[in-house]
Formats: sequence, structure tokens, C-alpha cells
Amino acid sequence: MFEREGPIKLLSGTANRALSEDIARHLGIALTAADVGRFANGEIRIRILDNVRGCDVFILQPTSFPVNDNLMELLLLIDAARRASARRVTAVTPFYGYSRQDRKERGREPISAKLVANLMATAGAHRLLTIDLHMPQLQGFFDIPVDNLQSAPTFATALRKKELDNLMIVSPDARGVHRARQMAKMLAAPLGFIDKRITELGMPEVVHVIGNVKNRRVVILDDLIDTGKTVARAVQSVSHLGATAVYVAATHPVLSGSATALLSQLPLEDILLTDTIPIADLSPNMHIISMAPLLAEAIMRIHENLSVSSLFDV
Repeated sequence: MFEREGPIKLLSGTANRALSEDIARHLGIALTAADVGRFANGEIRIRILDNVRGCDVFILQPTSFPVNDNLMELLLLIDAARRASARRVTAVTPFYGYSRQDRKERGREPISAKLVANLMATAGAHRLLTIDLHMPQLQGFFDIPVDNLQSAPTFATALRKKELDNLMIVSPDARGVHRARQMAKMLAAPLGFIDKRITELGMPEVVHVIGNVKNRRVVILDDLIDTGKTVARAVQSVSHLGATAVYVAATHPVLSGSATALLSQLPLEDILLTDTIPIADLSPNMHIISMAPLLAEAIMRIHENLSVSSLFDV
């Protein structure tokens, strides 16, 4: 079935094995066998057990917690595939870690997102397939092609099934307006956003809510939930201004610390999350939407040299 770039091979790291297996099922192939272990001193040990010479290799490994271990595992898998004479190596990294330090806001700071991009290319990746980069311009940090899939169409489909009326899509900050605008267009809903600033203590503070949320069913759309504090402030703000119901849709469930407990206490109808990062402990109001069908379709299109952007064109 897959012959244009040589046989297709799907390798999985340990960060999200369940998603890898789901993608393999959608593609109708088996995961390529690999031994991912540790030496006695904690160093990562990699060995690809199947022949990948001349193959189109896709390595699925989000760089989620523990970020440094998962990133190093990804780099070693890429290097192993390259040294095994794979024809092309694509890093399938649904969640791209180290993306939030993407510029120098103060002196003597690194640009971590650029450094990681360099590391992936140096390891031997020919392209990157990811979902909802923290900022779209991060694609410019790479000297290899980047396919930045978008979750908005998937969330829009899930919300249509709920048959909700009087919807309004709200971004929790100005940086996410482009993402929210896309979903608002899909659902023919008005758009709003929250003017937010970060205090010296690192706490998000709502300054203004742009848009009239009164008597609306508000969907707060974000690319990730880390500590949950930004979402909590946003939910409190729109509820205070008269929203009749509040929903949250977020692509990457980072959920650091007590985020799950915080989210479970919010007056939310539903929290829609994707499986880019595995979640050990779901609260009752969290529901997972699989990104495996979208990733499988993108992998097939990359392999067949077909358009990927058409998957999320509005």
C-alpha cells in the first residue's frame, strides 16, 4: 500500500505508546519493533529491531513529562533510524516541548524552542509532524519542513455533536486569537479573547474580556493546560460577566501539579482534551478526543507526497 518513499515504518518511543498503537491501527500496519531501555546509570539505550533500510520512518514521541528524558529518547531514535539507512525520518511529536521560551524577553535568556529545533535536525530528522505549536511562527525555527496540524476542526466536530446553540469562542489570551478565530469560523460563532498579563509572581491576571459573553455558551479554547491557573481565571471572568455555560477545549493536557484538582472544582459543563499527552488521572468533567485518525491521515499524506494543509483548511 505504501511504496512511494519506500515501505512505511512507524516507531514508537515510550512517551505515548497507546497513541502510537492507535495510529498504527488506523494505518493498518504494525508498530516497528524497537528496544527502548536504560543502562544501569540511567542513560537511555536504543535499538531498532526491524530492518528500516530505505524505509519511510515515522517516530512518534511527544516531548511531555518527563520532558528531558522523552526529548533525549526522541533524539536517539532519530539518530538510530538515520544510522540504519532509513530513506526519510519524520519526527511525529504531537506535543512539542520547550516551546514556551521562544524569544528573549530579558537579557541572558536562551531561546529554548530554537535549540530543540536544531537538535532534532542535527539528530537526522527530515521533517516534523506536530499539533498546535504554542505559536505558529515556531515553524520558522526549523530548517526542515514542519507540518503543524490543528485541533480546532476536531474540537468543532465534537461541539457540533452536542448541538449547542448561542455559542461564543473565547481565547484565554491574545496569543491564541488565531486558533480561536479558526474554530469560531467553523461554528459560525462570535469571537472573544481575554486581555491577560502575568504578574511578577508568575500569576495570570485578567485585565479585560474583549467581547460580550453575556447569555452565551462560552467555549474557552487553548493550546495547552499546564497548571490550570490561566483557564481558571478565564472561567471565573466569563462566568462573572454572565455566560450561561462554560466549556473548555485544550489540545495538550500537560496538567502539572494540582491542575486536575483545580479544574474539577471549576463551574464547567465539559473539558475537552486530546490524547497528545497520556493522562493518568481524569476528573469526571474531562473527556478525551483521539487525535489518532488525524495523525494517521497526515502520515499517509506525507508518505504519498500529498497535501497536508488541506486537512485543516477552513
